[in-house]
Amino acid sequence: MQSVVSVIEEVIPDIMYTLQNRYHILRNVFLLGPVGRRVLADRMGITERVLRTESEGLKKQGLIKTSKMGMELTEKGETVYHQLDQLMGQLLGMREKEKQLASYLEIEQCVIISGDIDDQPKLREEIGRAAMEALNFLLPEGDNIIAVMGGTTMAEVANQMNETLSRKRKLLFVPARGGLGESLNIQANSITSLMAQRAGGENRVLYVPEQVSEETYKPLLQEPGIKKTLKLVNDANCVLFGIGNAKLMAERRGMNEDVLALIKNKAAVGEAFGEFYDQSGEVVYKIPRIGMQSKNLANIASVIAVAGGKSKAKAIEAYMKKAPGHTWLITDEGAANEILTGITL
Repeated sequence: MQSVVSVIEEVIPDIMYTLQNRYHILRNVFLLGPVGRRVLADRMGITERVLRTESEGLKKQGLIKTSKMGMELTEKGETVYHQLDQLMGQLLGMREKEKQLASYLEIEQCVIISGDIDDQPKLREEIGRAAMEALNFLLPEGDNIIAVMGGTTMAEVANQMNETLSRKRKLLFVPARGGLGESLNIQANSITSLMAQRAGGENRVLYVPEQVSEETYKPLLQEPGIKKTLKLVNDANCVLFGIGNAKLMAERRGMNEDVLALIKNKAAVGEAFGEFYDQSGEVVYKIPRIGMQSKNLANIASVIAVAGGKSKAKAIEAYMKKAPGHTWLITDEGAANEILTGITL
């Protein structure tokens, strides 16, 4: 790819300069739009005159539209932006960083989205879209059972799904855990229902609390409906899950003061599958739970973790120390750069 661009630059010397300028304008309009010209120029560190010239060209091409509220991408513009984002990732060396991060974490594949979700929440859409593309690449034709965890990140993945995923595939989405007590829109049951609706598949439900006492746990496992869904979870050939900050996840689950103190004293940095782990990846506290366990992942063909933001870097790095080698990670530059600090990028 880079050699092709070099040849083109011999004929059109300014092509990469123009391409990068227009890419950055499209990207910022996507993230901030609708946005005024002055605000956008300040954000990009360019003059309004330069921005006016470039944005007028993009407007003539039908990629940007303007209103009293400011500039925003057209439907065509959004499609072109996402295609260009992938191309620029290759041209600007993002693919090399992905290889480096995967090698460092000792997992199969990393996909890195430009930017940092902590600063640009709209990037969640791009991470969700990248997860959808990873699914489309990994899932075989025919029958597929996708086990899905709950959480805000998984909810965004669901929002980005579409029926291209069900071409030549029969999809069944199942909740990988119980989740009653959480906000409805981030429960695994709600997320699998939305995924099935948007991707053209089917779903099953698991109406049980995520956290239960041992006395309650064993009888629940014998309930026919629960037993049937858990069998599907165990038969899944793909799992989608997020990685959370230990303290935030403990607070979100409403854990008591003793557990919060334990997590703090044991220096837990992250959480996944109901397990709180420290920087070395060792589990320091585990929630008694109904659903998929981390030990099951080694036997699942496709394992996709989705987490981004500089604030989650420690959690991601620590979790990956125990992750199966065939794991895929969908993340962003904020997390990737933080993890790779001290390594030549």
